[in-house]
Amino acid sequence: MNPTASTVGAYLRDLPPDRRVAMARLCSMIRRSARGVRESMRYGLAFYELDGPLFALESARRHMSLYVAEKDVVLKHKDALQGVNANKSFIKFSDLNRLPLDVVEKIVRDSVAARRQRLAQGTVPTQAELLKLWGINEEAAAPPATTVKLPTTKPAASMTDAINAMATSVRDAMIAAIDIATGAPAPKVKSVRKPAAQASARAAKRTPSRASTRTTARSSTAKKASAKKAARRR
Repeated sequence: MNPTASTVGAYLRDLPPDRRVAMARLCSMIRRSARGVRESMRYGLAFYELDGPLFALESARRHMSLYVAEKDVVLKHKDALQGVNANKSFIKFSDLNRLPLDVVEKIVRDSVAARRQRLAQGTVPTQAELLKLWGINEEAAAPPATTVKLPTTKPAASMTDAINAMATSVRDAMIAAIDIATGAPAPKVKSVRKPAAQASARAAKRTPSRASTRTTARSSTAKKASAKKAARRR
């Protein structure tokens, strides 16, 4: 029995093949014959409820047990079955390969009818009363506390690369600081003159400014006037 299983399907998956097949057949028959039942796992048992617990199934190492809430129904069919415990109202199946499903189906249908009569009378047994009838210790059958272990993960490769890159940058910065402190010459950077600036400088050398042009024109005019005066005097 796996008390930690939270669903009947998970419980069945953990069983050995022979026990899994036998219990799955019985579970399927109960769901089919008792329409409206609610299936759940409780106290390590597969519970089937219809306005309260109606059946419970347990798979042991060498047998399977069906607990029935309606004790009178079990007494009604005890002569047609082997392994009936009338006092605790359960049926033990020792041969899992030969389940008397036809008789069990009658017990399921009669139990549903008896439960509906109890609902009308207001005499449905409680879960505590049924556990006592079936001889199940509620505290002993309770599942143990689940311990969750958190997995330890290694740092991702990308994080490791980032750490290595950061260490390299810090190392380079320290080397540069040491070079500066010890007076190591810094690399010279050659200035590159843009083509447009070079063309502007050449044009400025070739083309005289307006001021120099005016000065040259005035000098030429003064020379001509002085030549005319000299000619008149002669």
